Amino acid sequence: MNREVPNLRHLRAFRAVAESRSISAASRHVFISQPAITQAIAKMEAALGVTLFERRPDGVYLTEPGRLFDDRVERMLRHLQSGVAEIVRAAGRRGTRPPQNLEQLLTGVQLRALIAIADARNFSLAARAVGISQPALHRAARELEHLADVPLFEKASRGIALTRPAEALVLHAKLALVEYDKGLEELDDRKRADSGRVVIGAMPLARTFLLPTAINALLRERPEARVEVVDGPYEDLLHGLRQGDLDLLVGALRNPVPIDDVVQEPLFDDPLAVVGRAGHPLTQKPRPDIADIAACGWVIPRRGTPTRAHFDQLFAEAGVPPPRSLVETGAINLIRGLLTASDRLTLISLHQIRHEMQWGLLAPLPLRLPHTNRPIGYTLRTDWRPTAAQARFIALMKEAGRVIHAT
Repeated sequence: MNREVPNLRHLRAFRAVAESRSISAASRHVFISQPAITQAIAKMEAALGVTLFERRPDGVYLTEPGRLFDDRVERMLRHLQSGVAEIVRAAGRRGTRPPQNLEQLLTGVQLRALIAIADARNFSLAARAVGISQPALHRAARELEHLADVPLFEKASRGIALTRPAEALVLHAKLALVEYDKGLEELDDRKRADSGRVVIGAMPLARTFLLPTAINALLRERPEARVEVVDGPYEDLLHGLRQGDLDLLVGALRNPVPIDDVVQEPLFDDPLAVVGRAGHPLTQKPRPDIADIAACGWVIPRRGTPTRAHFDQLFAEAGVPPPRSLVETGAINLIRGLLTASDRLTLISLHQIRHEMQWGLLAPLPLRLPHTNRPIGYTLRTDWRPTAAQARFIALMKEAGRVIHAT
């Protein structure tokens, strides 16, 4: 992660002024002189290209863009408070005591070093990633460790490992920087209403109709918006969501919710079907049964996915030995190629292969599969607040979900 870390001292001063509506009161609260606070705010306004405060005889008040930015800064600093709280708890378990004002002592340089080490797991690679010398990065990391009064790093077989308190601090530091980035995006959006950024973790079913429909609709409204779609296993996408690398996940929901810091929102229920190539021998049979499909080769998702669980359950409930010739993949292009060139079958959503059915390549078997409805929707961090572009994308995705539900 080569992300610029803001000046935390300036942001704390900004928040203090926003809360007290007074530079003199803020000065007493953050122990920074009034001229230094005035200068810091002026630098922030110049860098952001907006006026953050309106000066009145009775005090200083946030402007409309100032209120937008203040909300993000408040959320950012709250994440840092949570990360510091994890450090303090770890120190208490060790019988050590970091400074009471540890949060106030953290610097952007230290957080930048910690995040870079967490991503690279190597001091040299981390220094190269953020563009500073290794001694400078090492010094910042060790200064942070000294302040925390708990070990943050330990040697591993392949570089540097982070201790559990360090991992917790990294998580909150990353989420803090996400809030800062979103604050910058929202200020930019006020100047250019056709912009914005959405980063989506996409699971297989969503890639065929739901996401293309919502993304195209968003880009028609906001031609300058940036949409990034990340594919991968569910576990990797969930990790990216929790770390702040992704804004939301879209696809089959999990039951139960895998962890308590994410929430799931359903869009529609999706049944599964047994599918083969058009003209597959079993598509011609009026009532194929479980024994018929067990005799075929299959293309199935890997273990741990909802569809794979339904596949295993299908044969177990019927008391029929499962198929032996299996290819495991979730890639629709590979599934299509394997099915169209053989008599293999797959268990899949019809929405996921709607194009293949329209093109006359694949067809469902006339086999009823009860209890295979799965909720399809999106997953968010519990404390996530979308930007205008992200909120609009979710609204458009709901519209696409209603179209799917109606078909």
